[in-house]
Amino acid sequence: MARRRRMTRDAKKQQVTPKNYGRFSGNPKTEWLTDAAAPDRDMKLAKDFWYEDPNGKRWSAPAGSIINGASIPKPLWSVVGSPYTDDYRCASIVHDVACNDPTGDRAEADRMFYFACLAGGCSESQARLLYLGVRIGAWSSAISSWEGLNRSALLYRTPPQVSVAEVSMLATFHELAAEAAALPPDAPFEKLESLVNKRLQVRADR
Repeated sequence: MARRRRMTRDAKKQQVTPKNYGRFSGNPKTEWLTDAAAPDRDMKLAKDFWYEDPNGKRWSAPAGSIINGASIPKPLWSVVGSPYTDDYRCASIVHDVACNDPTGDRAEADRMFYFACLAGGCSESQARLLYLGVRIGAWSSAISSWEGLNRSALLYRTPPQVSVAEVSMLATFHELAAEAAALPPDAPFEKLESLVNKRLQVRADR
């Protein structure tokens, strides 16, 4: 009996405690919006939605918020993912709202997006790539070689029309992705954050 209790205690010690990536309020309720003058990309939240990050901060997306997943530039969709798909859909909702807040901190919103992607079911490697995508989107206006990528270009373009700016952005993404993949699986998020910001700052200073 004593041996069985000891084996049970040992088994409990070996159990892996789930990581705290935060939590969502539930399934989002949305409504598609149509626009006769532009590609239909926008959705409106029909019900309040939120994400609570690992530090307990609640990121709210109130009913009536307009979202479109535009924080990942269109040139990166083929390698990162397009809006409204996969396990980062919920993360993209609160991230869109956070990015549209003029008083908000974009770097903090992107950090939240990384953990929200993990909370939604993304793997560590996928969350890293998605984080690269939104950080590149955040820096796009500060990098001279990407000046041609205005907001409309980030949202939509005809597939055959690939600009030099888009090629440059995609090349930067692949460089960062290779460096991110070289990080240990258990590397703290701050390592990734520092790596990405330093590399993009170098690009912006050119």
